[in-house]
Amino acid sequence: MSKDYYKILGVEKTASDDELKKAFRRLAHEHHPDKGGDQQKFKDINEAYQVLGDKEKRAKYDRFGSAAFEQGGFGGGQGFGGFGGGFQDFQGGVNFEDLGDLGDILGGMFGFEGGRGGQRVKRGRDIETELIIDFLEAAHGAKKQIKLYKNSVCSVCQGTGAEPGSKMETCKTCNGKGQVQKTARTIFGAIQSAVTCPECQGQGQRRTVDCKHCSGAGIEKVTKEYSIDVPAGIDDGEALKLNGEGEYPGVGGKAGDLFVRIRVKAHPGFSREGQNVLSTAEIPYSTLQLGGEVTIDTVDGPGSLKIPEGTQSGTVFKLHGKGFPYLRGHGRGDQLVTIQAKVEKKISREQKKALEELKKTGL
Repeated sequence: MSKDYYKILGVEKTASDDELKKAFRRLAHEHHPDKGGDQQKFKDINEAYQVLGDKEKRAKYDRFGSAAFEQGGFGGGQGFGGFGGGFQDFQGGVNFEDLGDLGDILGGMFGFEGGRGGQRVKRGRDIETELIIDFLEAAHGAKKQIKLYKNSVCSVCQGTGAEPGSKMETCKTCNGKGQVQKTARTIFGAIQSAVTCPECQGQGQRRTVDCKHCSGAGIEKVTKEYSIDVPAGIDDGEALKLNGEGEYPGVGGKAGDLFVRIRVKAHPGFSREGQNVLSTAEIPYSTLQLGGEVTIDTVDGPGSLKIPEGTQSGTVFKLHGKGFPYLRGHGRGDQLVTIQAKVEKKISREQKKALEELKKTGL
């Protein structure tokens, strides 16, 4: 059955090379099997890009369709790194650096490192934690403190794993280069790449004496305190990223990132819809009928609202610029105030008498 490679990548037939590459990267991330994606879709995405990403193959496809690449176009065997069918004979040069971090993803999946520039640094685990803030703190921003107990760089050896003052010697496995050559069979054919030396973790040198504090691991468990600047306008569920503040993986590695997930507590008088603040104000019936000025609550404190004569209960008034600030951009949302007639549970004898007189008039 003929395959629509353009449809698979979600692009038009007039798509540029950059558009094809962006679509490929996005879909490959989304459907990567290691991330729980669909294995067949991942195969189809790669197959489509290998054709459309090559000018000659794309021209051939535009003329003859996918049939030109089946049963011999790419070998038709059981290639594609074990996924079955499609790329056994392909030995083309794929620029993994050009594909960005997707090169690392595909490289890790098919058993080679060096997605970018040859050496792939061991990366620590990302950490996610939650920070609970008040509704008004989300509106105006706040500075908060959090504490985390995690794997960090050893404070004695600074992550080298070597006892301070001890000698280092050249790694015999990589001759001090920090890299060794490795050949891997991938969906793109046999690829030879420079990978991090497993003996010295890319350092090029080996320690002669292990750090006594961390036993040569370069790691220690510590409690770290962070000051978090919560920006005004942040919404519930959004996350703040602290680069390099995740867990440290050990000698020769790089710490992951820390993600602080914001949780906003509910407010008794306000709710949020996008950048707008929603509230309700109870107004005496006499004010609704005769008009006047009343005081209402806003996220900035008490504010005034003019009530026109004959205002109906349920009317919504808009206070411009009294909502949440925009995180990316300028200005603020609005406050939408729903007016409700205030009905007192208890009234004085004089008030009751006055209302009875008004009732007689039909009001």
